[in-house]
Amino acid sequence: MSEPLHTTMVVKVGTSSITDAEGVIDSALVAKLCGEVAGVRAGGHRVVVVTSGAIAAGLPALGMGGDNRPRDSVTLQAVSAVGQGNLIGTYQRELARHGLIAGQVLLAPLDFFVRAQYLHARGTLNRLLELGVVPVVNENDAIADDEIRFGDNDRIAALVAHLVEADLLVLLTDTPGLFTADPRLDAGASLIEEIVEIDHELEHLAGGTGTDRGSGGMASKLAAAKIASWSGVRTVIADARRVGVVADACAGTPGVGTVVRARDGRLGARRLWIAFAVGSSGRVQVDAGARRALEERRVSLLPAGVVGVEGTFDVGDAVEVTDPTGAVFAKGMVRHGSSQLQDHMGMRTTDLPDGTPHEVIHADDLVVLP
Repeated sequence: MSEPLHTTMVVKVGTSSITDAEGVIDSALVAKLCGEVAGVRAGGHRVVVVTSGAIAAGLPALGMGGDNRPRDSVTLQAVSAVGQGNLIGTYQRELARHGLIAGQVLLAPLDFFVRAQYLHARGTLNRLLELGVVPVVNENDAIADDEIRFGDNDRIAALVAHLVEADLLVLLTDTPGLFTADPRLDAGASLIEEIVEIDHELEHLAGGTGTDRGSGGMASKLAAAKIASWSGVRTVIADARRVGVVADACAGTPGVGTVVRARDGRLGARRLWIAFAVGSSGRVQVDAGARRALEERRVSLLPAGVVGVEGTFDVGDAVEVTDPTGAVFAKGMVRHGSSQLQDHMGMRTTDLPDGTPHEVIHADDLVVLP
């Protein structure tokens, strides 16, 4: 098969794929990855590497490897500060063997949401690529808050793919891809080679987190693939230990792993964040007419269309929007707190108290989901 002309690809590797059971970085595995990155770079492709492993890499130096791994987030953040230097140093050495320069980029979720930070991050990554550097991205674990508990570099990788307008996202893990059942329990399980649309059945099939050293698992991979798909980016979930996996993913080699197709069109950065990167604080139920208006005309949600409020949320929080049957069909950032909205739901705009925002969710802050 002839190699497609991908200009930019993001390759993400998880902790369990580059460290041993004690959390020590396996230089041979990093060397394999860097060799494959060098190979696709030689083919004219630009590559961003997103790597986990800072926490795991810091554990041995502090005598906290294996069964001594701490569980509290503050200690894990401190450990990541120790491990990050070792992690990037390994990438720098291995990429240098191929004449390539690694550039460390540490990101936090708000770098994708606050527009000024988003533009800075995009500018830095694009300039590094223009200079021929291989950006090596990790979450800024040492100062992260709740995200550190999710170990969410899969999500970071998908958002980076959107940031640099990548053609391909490769999620490397310790399995060949998504199977029809757990292959450890079902000898008849087979690899799902292509996914057109990620639905609830597939998400249930993916299960929970992976290993003790990593914290992603197949569910996290599918969530990232969904983000990438909505960004117009094709995703390949594949085994990090497969020989030539990066080149095969780039070339579209059959059987390389699980391929998730890109959707037509591309969500903007803000809507992508709202849809997939922000947790929901509650639900707003609307009538059938409001659902039609939101789906067909992409207008703002007004209090008149609201018939119910679930949960407790403040102005600026993300909420799911449901129809009268309870089906979630949209998500957005509210301009009314939950208690205020309960008082105002069903009211016409002209009847709202002075100073009350006319929109429950502005059209710019609303994403209609499939």
